[in-house]
Amino acid sequence: TYGGRTLMRNLLFILLGLFLVPGTQAMAGNISVTVVDDGGYSFPTYPTESRNGNYRAYLQAQQNVRYGIRITNHTNRRVGLVIAVDGRNIVSGDQSHLTSNERMYILNPYESATYRGWRTSRDQINRFYFTQETNSYAGAWGDYSAMGVIAVAAYAERPKPVVRHQRNYSRSSRAPGGLYSAPAAPRFEAADEAAGTGYGEEDYSASVRVEFKPQSSPLEKHFFKYEWRESLCKKRIIYCEPPPQPRENRFWPEDEYVQPPPGYNDYRNSYPRRR
Repeated sequence: TYGGRTLMRNLLFILLGLFLVPGTQAMAGNISVTVVDDGGYSFPTYPTESRNGNYRAYLQAQQNVRYGIRITNHTNRRVGLVIAVDGRNIVSGDQSHLTSNERMYILNPYESATYRGWRTSRDQINRFYFTQETNSYAGAWGDYSAMGVIAVAAYAERPKPVVRHQRNYSRSSRAPGGLYSAPAAPRFEAADEAAGTGYGEEDYSASVRVEFKPQSSPLEKHFFKYEWRESLCKKRIIYCEPPPQPRENRFWPEDEYVQPPPGYNDYRNSYPRRR
């Protein structure tokens, strides 16, 4: 029927829209990861082929714009988050391999938090912002091994052993844990260099130390390869219309005016003369 055809056509448009509209959130089940600006708006992402169950996507960076990494824990247990930007752990500043023995943030069940910079103390960070790789924090250490990559590995907490006898532990005997940062309260320019993340201005970000023993293998990993719009166009990750070509300012040569007809010099004297 006509109504049935209309419904099918509208459904087709909706499905096409799901494939054509860039994604804004990376969700693999246990956690979701979104890269946002200070206004809370997500940077455009373009998912690519996932490998070994790890989420992978391109992200369109905007030069000199500050950003944060917003993560939500969708599980009913605490998770530890090893977060690396340009290959450097954002808590310790060391080169990261996303392993369980690195410094990490802790998210409680069903909790969200936004990580906005390099942690420099218990209550302070220096902000993330997109810049050229030569001006990046990792580049300052001569580390270009994972430039332009935002990586997150989520670890489940080890089950706590059953306590049969209550014992008093001194504060100094507790195992060192990760850090949990309270969520903070809440554009494209051409560039020849690759994108990187700078060590921006100082900002207040309170944190507390907690005890957390991660399992040896991560629940999942998320990878964002962020690049300038021009680079994404060249790689055909996104479609970009070619720039309009300027009109050529052409000066015509002298011999391209109207030429006299053949034999004009022979019979021009026969034309009527004005009186």
